[in-house]
Amino acid sequence: MNGTRARSVESLRIDVLEPNPAIAVTHHFGPTPPTGTLEAWAIAYVLADTFEAKLSPPRPPAVFAPAWPPMRELRPGRGPAFRVTQHGLKSSGKSALRSESARARLLHTFLHHELQAAELMAWAIVAFPSAPELLRRGLVGILQDEVRHMNLYAEVLSERGHALGAFEVRDWFWERVPQVESIDAFLATVGLGLEGANLDHAPSFAARFRAAGDERAAEIEERIGREEIPHVRFALHWFKELSPRVRDGAQLFDAFKASLPEPLSPILMRGRSIHRAMRKRAGLDESFLSALEAYEG
Repeated sequence: MNGTRARSVESLRIDVLEPNPAIAVTHHFGPTPPTGTLEAWAIAYVLADTFEAKLSPPRPPAVFAPAWPPMRELRPGRGPAFRVTQHGLKSSGKSALRSESARARLLHTFLHHELQAAELMAWAIVAFPSAPELLRRGLVGILQDEVRHMNLYAEVLSERGHALGAFEVRDWFWERVPQVESIDAFLATVGLGLEGANLDHAPSFAARFRAAGDERAAEIEERIGREEIPHVRFALHWFKELSPRVRDGAQLFDAFKASLPEPLSPILMRGRSIHRAMRKRAGLDESFLSALEAYEG
């Protein structure tokens, strides 16, 4: 999207609710890779438990740890400023988005989606260390895009007087994605699935924000939607390269569907209507899109 980039965290004042000292988070897992490696950086990002650390990670190292075992048990840090709930926010109707507080809550939810996406890119780097190096470096680039998207949301929330942590969030992505057992299943679930669905959702929410008179939020949604296109294209390329089902001759949609961990299905990986133009720009063909649209479970 053409337009100004989000200001850096150093130049942007982000309000965060004061933590509750009664809440403590502890992490237990095995030895970590050597300091200065990309794996150690990825682990540190996942475990970081403040909004500030999630919004402004240090520059990633260029060096991978040699022959490090998978760390699929890694889970994200959630300090007391994160108000995590087991119940997600239901999408507000068109009329409800006329309320500024309802729009703020939705933007805060979208920020948390981007946060989980960034964390899961870091998780995949250490969960699947045998994945091609070029793929893992690509995940770092996508993580950095997701951080930029988080900052877009954080900036507008701050300008409107809403602290990060002011609204409850749900770790829905983390509840589902770590069930994947291979890098190709991760690419199917996150890249072709969740990010693919965002190619449908982003234009829809942009239209709804615009109808509610919130041009700023509409432009953010449009920008993020366009910037998700290369993410889906990246996942599509590597899924075709690495999926055993594709190599065995399965149709792309069938291989995608079979790669999703239960209880996920293609129904959850699309919007109310398929945005064909954006999905085709990501490389998805009509055969895949028609199958996705027609799928009923």
